[in-house]
Amino acid sequence: MKKMMILAVMMVMTISASAMSYSNAKREALFLSDKMAYELGLNDAQYAAVYEINLDYLLGLDSRNVYGSRWSRRNADLRYVLTAWQYDRYMRTSHFYRPAVWSAGTWRFSIYDRYNRSLFYKARPAVYVSYRGGYGRNYSGFAHSARGNHFDNGNHFGHSKHNKHDKMNRSNRNGRHIAKH
Repeated sequence: MKKMMILAVMMVMTISASAMSYSNAKREALFLSDKMAYELGLNDAQYAAVYEINLDYLLGLDSRNVYGSRWSRRNADLRYVLTAWQYDRYMRTSHFYRPAVWSAGTWRFSIYDRYNRSLFYKARPAVYVSYRGGYGRNYSGFAHSARGNHFDNGNHFGHSKHNKHDKMNRSNRNGRHIAKH
C-alpha cells in the first residue's frame, strides 16, 4: 500500500512538472503572438484571436503530447484566422509552427533563438486581461472572443450558421463585418 501511494505521488509530480502554469502560458502566448503579429502582419482582431489560440494550446501542453491533438486544433484554428499567405508562411516558419519542445525536464521555445525576450512590437491584445483560456473550438463553431469578426480570408468567426456568403453581414467603419443576430 505504501509503495502504491509513493508511486501515485510520483506520477502526480511528474504530470504537474510537465504541464505549464497559467502565468507561464500567458507570458509565452503573448510573446509568441506578438512575433506572429509582426512577421505575419496580423491586424488587431487576428492578433487577439491568435493570442487566445496560442494560450489555449500552451495551457493544454504536457510533455507526452506536444504535437498531438492540441497542436492539430491550434493549426485548424489558425487556418481559420489567418489569410492563405499568412497561414502558408506560418507553416514554413518553424518557430511558429512548432513553438514548444519538452527537453531535459523543461519547456524550450524556439522563438527565443530568433528574438530578444524583452522586445515587443505591439501592445497587449485587448483580450489579454479578460481571456483565461479554455474556450477553444466547439461543435457549434469557433468560440473565441473574436466571434463575429470577418477577415479578408473569407473565414468567419462565429456559429456554423454564418459563412462568407451570409447576406446578413454589414460593414462597420473599421472594415470588419458584423453579423446581425
